Amino acid sequence: MGKEVSVLVPAYNEADHIKDTVQAVLSIPEVAEVVVVDDGSTDATAELARASGARVIRLPHNLGKGGALTRGAAFCSCDVVLLVDADLGTSAVEARNLLFPVLDGEADMTVARFPAPKRRGGFGLVKGLARAGIRWYTGLVMESPLSGQRAMTQKVLQHLVPFASGFGVEVGMTIKAARLGFRVQEVPVAMTHRETGRDFKGFLHRGKQFWHVARVLWQARSLL
Repeated sequence: MGKEVSVLVPAYNEADHIKDTVQAVLSIPEVAEVVVVDDGSTDATAELARASGARVIRLPHNLGKGGALTRGAAFCSCDVVLLVDADLGTSAVEARNLLFPVLDGEADMTVARFPAPKRRGGFGLVKGLARAGIRWYTGLVMESPLSGQRAMTQKVLQHLVPFASGFGVEVGMTIKAARLGFRVQEVPVAMTHRETGRDFKGFLHRGKQFWHVARVLWQARSLL
């Protein structure tokens, strides 16, 4: 029998996308279970995820992505764990491409490399900081350092929890995994998700993201 896959989906107010996302990952042959962590949503995210076939863990209040992933990790029982954002919708089926290198023993963790965005977002400051920080600490050159779509062995997952809080969770994941000697590989995928625009809300989001990434990079000094 081949290795089975758990899918872990952190979700906050994703009622518009969660059904398509869950159904898409459930269509992947290797997937045995989908765990959705409802991170204090105020909409119907939890109900829709459960009706779509996911096991739902409801948090009483919003912990943020890192906290939701940490809580959900305890419920993933399979050999390989796939992390998927809730807003991918039908394109989440592309996550299967992340599984092959891990299932074949070629990588311990894979990271999705998205196609170029359809519209212009920020000025690339957050991505630039994340890329520079990861390269400084690990020597890895990442095209998509902020990508949350990842596959990893259960062993890697256990070494990564608890995850960093806030928007620095992905950068913290990559640095810790690489510093522990795990093989990290980027994989191109044709995924799409909600893009942050060039408005006040978008710039506010990127400002928080920049600060959180900087904080994770500062904390990573302890790994040296």
